[in-house]
Amino acid sequence: MQCNDKIIAGLVIAGLKGGTGKTVISLGIAAAWRNIDINIAPFKKGPDYIDAGWLAQAAGRPCYNLDTFLCTPAQVKQSFLKNSSLADIAIVEGNRGLYDGIDTDGHTSTAEIAKLLNLPVLLVLDCTKSTRTMAALLMGCIHFDPHVHIMGVILNQVAGKRHEDKVRDNIQRFCNIPVFGSVPKLGADDFPERHMGLVPSAEHLLANQSIEAAAKVANSCIDLKALYQACVRFSEEQLLFKRDRDESAATDNSDSPSGSNALDLRSCLQGESTDQAPVPCQAPVTSKAPVSDNYDRPVIGIIRDSAFQFYYPDNLEILEEKGAILKLISPLAQKSLPEVDAIYMGGGFPETHAAQLADNTTFKSELKALAQKGLPIYAECGGLIFLGTSLTLDGTVYPMANILPLAFGLSKRPVGHGYTEVKVVNANPFFEVGEIIRGHEFRYSHITNIDYKEKDMAFSMIRGKGIIARKDGFFKDNVFGTYTHILASCTQAWSDGIIKKALEYKYRKL
Repeated sequence: MQCNDKIIAGLVIAGLKGGTGKTVISLGIAAAWRNIDINIAPFKKGPDYIDAGWLAQAAGRPCYNLDTFLCTPAQVKQSFLKNSSLADIAIVEGNRGLYDGIDTDGHTSTAEIAKLLNLPVLLVLDCTKSTRTMAALLMGCIHFDPHVHIMGVILNQVAGKRHEDKVRDNIQRFCNIPVFGSVPKLGADDFPERHMGLVPSAEHLLANQSIEAAAKVANSCIDLKALYQACVRFSEEQLLFKRDRDESAATDNSDSPSGSNALDLRSCLQGESTDQAPVPCQAPVTSKAPVSDNYDRPVIGIIRDSAFQFYYPDNLEILEEKGAILKLISPLAQKSLPEVDAIYMGGGFPETHAAQLADNTTFKSELKALAQKGLPIYAECGGLIFLGTSLTLDGTVYPMANILPLAFGLSKRPVGHGYTEVKVVNANPFFEVGEIIRGHEFRYSHITNIDYKEKDMAFSMIRGKGIIARKDGFFKDNVFGTYTHILASCTQAWSDGIIKKALEYKYRKL
């Protein structure tokens, strides 16, 4: 994709299904390129927190999520342009299979992201117990949607040289696209998994060693130079095509201010699809809120540690752009709370730290007392659990903050998993009644006890499960807990609501 006339080289790393090894290969490529001073802009397709955390660590900069369900196509383009404009190359890790989406048209698929951003696809093929069939599957992917440019493949889970040669020969004969590398089966020690995928990098004590191990695999098994050159060449070809098209359009419409260039720019900004190469959209300019001092800047506490670590960079950055001062708080490491005007609690794995959270009675008591005084608190998923009365694990009951009247247990299978869409149906601290909000939920926790009335739930679920009876957004006074995760760059009401309530609380204290 291009921003003005600067080439933004990039690639989408995809698989035929989930679990093909694309995350480890994405990490290896990003870390290996970073080690030779290539500036990587990492992105994760979809709402995933864990893969994004690993990619951020591998690239040495925040990883942003690109999602065409949570956001409009224009918002996805803006995020990509804004967050890759200073990079040498962008890496977008896909999710599930290349063409998998929420419907038979492939909406929300990795392929749709690749087409929207006009990026080539590097396909990771899990070659376990297969040779010639890999060429057949690859050929199907190539012809399934001719507007998706599959630039090459990485062979993964290869059993040896003989196996590799057979797969390579068939791909070369029938598909005629490059094989950029062949990766043998790796052990699980470097990348341990948990019930939600890879263990979050913040919890993995040997995260740097794991990433370096992936970089070593990429260096030894992938032709990284050829892959980089192919990405740059693709971007250069698209830029030349765009310039030729613009010159033709200028000749045909030289006297018309509403010619094809104006139409294409309008389509790009509105996220409309065209059959033409993309025009160079201007990356949006962001700035901090114009405040002269800290008087008008609310302090928002971010509950962030290894128990609560699921935060989109967009959410924190937008709060800062709107003037907030962010202060990190850890109920695992701190006994008391600092002076704040609001608290944002993200999701995570409170179940793996339940004993520590339960034992920190001083912190919980202070949080509850502040909540009763009107401190605005917004909590998602794991944060919602902490606000509840208790969490029961294997028969042991761990007391939580006892701010909202909910008790939780943990299931062996996902209880809520996928995109959500909610309608705001009751007046609440953070959202206007009538708003439609899109998000996602991914949880193993379930409600074991709850005391609520209909008016206590802000959201009615159009899509998804929510807390109970297809309702979500449990609130009491200025405390709000939900299973729905929101991407703030696509839902302005979220940050507006938090900033507004924080300022109200701040001024009330003065």
